[in-house]
Amino acid sequence: MLRYTLKRLAAGAAMLIALSMLVFILLRLAPGDPVDAYIDPMVKMSAADMARLRAELGLDKPLPVQYLIWLRDVLHGDFGRSLQRTGEPVLALIGSRIGPTLLLMLSGFGIAIIFGLIAGVVSAVKRGSVRDGTLLAVAAVGVSSPAFLTALIGLYLFSVVLHWAPSGGMLTPAMPFSLHDLLSHLILPALILAFYQSALVTRYMRSSMLEVLTQDYIRTARAKGVRENRIVSHHAVRNALLPVVTLIGSTLGLAVGGAIFIESVFNWPGMGLLLVNAVELRDYPVIMGSTLVIGAWVIVMNIATDLVYAVIDPRVKVS
Repeated sequence: MLRYTLKRLAAGAAMLIALSMLVFILLRLAPGDPVDAYIDPMVKMSAADMARLRAELGLDKPLPVQYLIWLRDVLHGDFGRSLQRTGEPVLALIGSRIGPTLLLMLSGFGIAIIFGLIAGVVSAVKRGSVRDGTLLAVAAVGVSSPAFLTALIGLYLFSVVLHWAPSGGMLTPAMPFSLHDLLSHLILPALILAFYQSALVTRYMRSSMLEVLTQDYIRTARAKGVRENRIVSHHAVRNALLPVVTLIGSTLGLAVGGAIFIESVFNWPGMGLLLVNAVELRDYPVIMGSTLVIGAWVIVMNIATDLVYAVIDPRVKVS
């Protein structure tokens, strides 16, 4: 297991470097001069001043050299400084946004797992019923609905029309912190984030349960007179969970993608909103740092999923 873990971590590190190279190159190939993001457009600068600024920023060096310098600094814990936030260190800026993003992601993920597993089991056990058809219809809508569209509809319906939840932000401005205020701002974006994920879990859990319920040991248990509730809870669900674990792990890793749209719509002060604002302002150091952290999150979650699956299923061999 240790050898397998080290191999996966090494592969993950290589993927992270490849991702950073790709983003670095794409940013440099984008229209416009990167130095434009460093200067005030209202201030006129001479060609000599522009050349001096490019030299100070290292933009006069070849592109591979620029990347290697950036990578060296990152390995020493220096992600650079934001161009649009008065030189604030990128690492500190990211650190201040990780907490809100994790709160939103884990809340939505928890809701999705609880609802998705229960709905998948109920749908499989009640196969062909009205309840099964309703759950499948809701899951189909959830899977086919883009995150940004669901967020906009939810914002309009529950905030603008019904006034059930605040329209954005994490806390009410100029108000002392309270748990009730935080939860009132959290519940709507968390539910919307959970909508797509719970639909996936529901479909996978239903499919896995239907397969398990046809196995010989389930028929044997029924022939012995074991109660149906016990068969479902102690035999079917445990084995049906194994294939769903991979989906849950990958969903947790990719949930950050949905969080970017959710945070943008609800003005939630997390990593997604930070990245979107950095792209709009062409804040290159923040874009690179945010992309690296998000990529590391996805890779680590995928590795953790593989390890957990190998632990809970003894039939899986690691090499």
